[in-house]
Amino acid sequence: MHCYMYRRDESVGKDPSVVQKTENFDLPVRILRSGKNKGLYKIPSGSHIWTCFSSDFFHQDADEWRDEAWGMMYERSDCTFFMITKRPERIQDHLPKNWGKGWEHVTIAVTCENSETTAKRLPIYLSLPLFHHSVMIEPMLTAVDLQPYIEGYRSEDGSPVIKHVSVGGESGPGARVCDYSWVEALHTQCTENGISFYYHQTGAKLKKDGKLYDIPRKLQHSQAHKAGLDTLF
Repeated sequence: MHCYMYRRDESVGKDPSVVQKTENFDLPVRILRSGKNKGLYKIPSGSHIWTCFSSDFFHQDADEWRDEAWGMMYERSDCTFFMITKRPERIQDHLPKNWGKGWEHVTIAVTCENSETTAKRLPIYLSLPLFHHSVMIEPMLTAVDLQPYIEGYRSEDGSPVIKHVSVGGESGPGARVCDYSWVEALHTQCTENGISFYYHQTGAKLKKDGKLYDIPRKLQHSQAHKAGLDTLF
């Protein structure tokens, strides 16, 4: 499997095919029992919490404890939570009852790897009641045209529903090629429409101007940022 979470779990002796609670599942609401900060949360107010990054928060095998996780996020509205899913079709039926139009401190991003998954997932995702709509094109395996979704899904103020796009090539053994021209084209679409853009990583195999580059893992993030494409609105 190409997904980074398989490599991550296997590196610590875990079976990536099994969805389970981690030993730190309730860390956001754990209280310090001693010291000068006794009685306060172990995770301080204002922290940014990356949520379920070695699995998918909306995986069906997590249904039994997802409500507990929502409860912790609701309690810790003084922090921000960020999660990524490939299952936007399961979001609507698994939101908490008090979700309303979304919680400002929680971002649920969707990831699309190519034009096919983009066409399948974005119409569902962009119609959901979320405070933030963030699209991850990672790993980017083909050219992706976001213009139909930028034009077709608008907020009440007329701005695109999509507020942030992150792009990255594939890393790890057997990584597939990412063409830099695909990244540039998406950057243009985003910046012309006031959408923040983040070039996360080059990936291990980057094609630029017809030449294929093998990028060492330690340089994939820094080389992406040196491209100067990161744009914040």
